[in-house]
Amino acid sequence: MKQNEYRQSGFTLIELLLYVGIASLLLFAASIILSILLESRIKNQTIAEVEGQGAAVLHILGQSVRNASGINSPSPGSSASMLSLAVDNSGNNPTVFNIELGALRVKEGSSGAINLTNSRVVVSNLSVANLSRSGTLGTVRIEFTVAAKNTSGRNAYSFSKTFATSATLRQ
Repeated sequence: MKQNEYRQSGFTLIELLLYVGIASLLLFAASIILSILLESRIKNQTIAEVEGQGAAVLHILGQSVRNASGINSPSPGSSASMLSLAVDNSGNNPTVFNIELGALRVKEGSSGAINLTNSRVVVSNLSVANLSRSGTLGTVRIEFTVAAKNTSGRNAYSFSKTFATSATLRQ
């Protein structure tokens, strides 16, 4: 056996640097993909929250108008930032919808006001137009904006949507 035939097993420094570089690139790409997925998940949750709250309030407002016996405010042909409905149940008369501190609220009769939206959203720009004509059942058009409450300033938590409906009294 010759002295020069000594063989070493293992990696050379260049091979080791190459493997570490490839592994670093793969980890970096995986972290970027994970970050994008998490950001997308947060945005989808924010959108779902806004749309869920808005749809629920829209349903409550529409049902309340359809079940009411009259529209107290706004008067026919005008608009207001609140809705007051006359209802048959004297304990719930009048039923008033308005915005206070970013929450859409309902007050039935002499009871205390109840928030219809939760603290994760902010409601603004409530506009109620009374489209009623003389001799017809009362009709109102209701419009409002719901926005996600964004305390972090991140874009993923920013989303707002305007909701609108028209409803006519049944009676």
